[in-house]
Amino acid sequence: MTVGRLGDEEIQAMSVRERRALIRRLQLPPERVLPRPEVVRIHRRVRLTLMVGGCIALIPWIVYLAVSLPPDYHARNWTLTWVGFDILLVIMMATTAYLGWQRKQLLMLPAFGTGLLLLVDAWFDITTANSRDLWFSITIACVAEIPLALLQISGALLLFKFVAEIHPLAEPGVSGWRTKLPF
Repeated sequence: MTVGRLGDEEIQAMSVRERRALIRRLQLPPERVLPRPEVVRIHRRVRLTLMVGGCIALIPWIVYLAVSLPPDYHARNWTLTWVGFDILLVIMMATTAYLGWQRKQLLMLPAFGTGLLLLVDAWFDITTANSRDLWFSITIACVAEIPLALLQISGALLLFKFVAEIHPLAEPGVSGWRTKLPF
C-alpha cells in the first residue's frame, strides 16, 4: 500500500476547513481519550448534586450565623490557623511560579486558586483586624493582596480562553467562554 505524505507546503496550502478535517481524522478516537460515558454521567450528577445541595444548605446556615454569632469571639488555635493559611498561600504561589516558569498549561489552576486565596486573606485580615490594625490591613489589601489576586485570576482566565480558542478542534469564531465540554 502506497501512502502519500503531506509536506509543509501542502499543509500550508490547505484551507482552515481542510486542516480541521485533517486534524479530526488524525486525532485519537474519543473512546481512547475520554472516560466512559456512564462514568462521566455519574461524576457529573454527583458533583452537580453536591454543589446545588451545598448552596441550598448554606443559605439557612448563613442566616443562622448572622443572627446567632456574637460580635466578638476569642478563637482557639489562632496562630495555627493563620500560619497554616499562609503556608498554603506560599505553596500555591510557589506552584504558580514554578508552572509559569515551566510554561505549563496546568498553571491556570494554581493561579486561579492563588488569586482566590489572596482575596480570602484580604477579607479575613480586614474583618478580623482590631481598631489599631484596621488601616494597615486595608492598605495591605488594597496595595498588595487585591491587585495580585486580580492579576492571578484574570491571567488564569485569559490563559484558559486562549487555550480553548486555539484548540485545533475549536469552532472558528466561538468564544472560549461558550465552548462546551467534549463529553
